[in-house]
Amino acid sequence: MFTRMKPSRARHRAAPPQRHPARKRVLVSAAAVLFAVGTASSASAAIINTDDATPEEQIAAEIVADAGDADYRWDQVAPMDSILPATEEGAPAEAAKAEPAEVPAEEEPAAEEESTESSGPSVDIAADCGEYSGNKAIGCTMTLEAGWDMDEVGCLVSLWDRESGWDESAYNEGSGAYGIPQSLPGDKMAANGDDWETNPATQIAWGLDYIEGRYDSPCGAWSHSESNGWY
Repeated sequence: MFTRMKPSRARHRAAPPQRHPARKRVLVSAAAVLFAVGTASSASAAIINTDDATPEEQIAAEIVADAGDADYRWDQVAPMDSILPATEEGAPAEAAKAEPAEVPAEEEPAAEEESTESSGPSVDIAADCGEYSGNKAIGCTMTLEAGWDMDEVGCLVSLWDRESGWDESAYNEGSGAYGIPQSLPGDKMAANGDDWETNPATQIAWGLDYIEGRYDSPCGAWSHSESNGWY
């Protein structure tokens, strides 16, 4: 007969896991690199002295050793001179300051040439002509200076009111007559001054000469104008 054995209820405690030796070496190697970063040779030695160094540890040791050697060679490079030009004292020269652009001097305006044109008569308005103003006051004064009286002045004022309104720039497009006395053509008045186009005194002087030579007086010219519509 066989005796049936009862299963044992005893529990066996599992053995703690064993850390892989290679993993332990990697951690040790990494710690050695961090603490020995001051000099490459120390870091390399710390890795190599690890028991049974793996190929990865050997590569890490070579990388650290190469880096340390590179640092050493870099220390042997002579410092580079400054690329800036040196002054007499050896300091870099300051950048040349740009000279301000030369501003051309302004040309003085050319002196106005003196007019060679003759001017018409200057007129001081007579006291008897106070009732008139502007060109009519000039015409009144010049009529009195020519030897006529105030009645003649009245005829002259009426005559040239009709002809031009006493406007020195009046122009008749139909006939071409110009100025206060409506000279035809206008340049006839140049006999009394080169400024005949703009100077009322020059125009009045010519008109009075014309009236005296053709009608004897302003009232004679006015009478003819009343009868014929022109003088």
